[in-house]
Amino acid sequence: MNPPLKFLQHYPTSLQDKIRQLQAQDRLGEYITQRYPESHTIQTDKALYQYSNEIKQEFLRNAPILDKVHYDSKLGIDHHALGLNTAISRVQGGKLKAKKEIKISSFFKSSPAEFLRMIVVHELAHLKERNHDKAFYQICQYMEPNYHQLEFDCRVYLLWKSDTKATTPTNLLQV
Repeated sequence: MNPPLKFLQHYPTSLQDKIRQLQAQDRLGEYITQRYPESHTIQTDKALYQYSNEIKQEFLRNAPILDKVHYDSKLGIDHHALGLNTAISRVQGGKLKAKKEIKISSFFKSSPAEFLRMIVVHELAHLKERNHDKAFYQICQYMEPNYHQLEFDCRVYLLWKSDTKATTPTNLLQV
């Protein structure tokens, strides 16, 4: 029996075996680029804030206001965090103010557009539901009906990118 694939360990073994076969044939990139040929143009924090806020306004009007949304170069595959949703509390004039902030890994600057949307939807859903439970995933699907397929394919994308990263000459020197 094969060990579980990184990023896909919670998926059925039969599905992991199909991805493992593509990986062995060096065809993960082909799988992703055929399904998601379009990249996005959201490269700045300002554009990311606007993009996120548009999705929030369309689906979660009653959710707290977003104070900040930005790309974060410290988040990535190695840290097992591709996005973060935080509430920063500060005392202002005797009142406690909570500012909602979303950080998206800079990794998504060069990803297919659908994966950026999936991660933004994921972080926006945390404005309503803190835990990854049934209610949380219902919100994700409400905002993005294809959420579960996108999450799976994003995990395949992460596997492909981590394989590519592991075989670059600079990483081979670190072994």
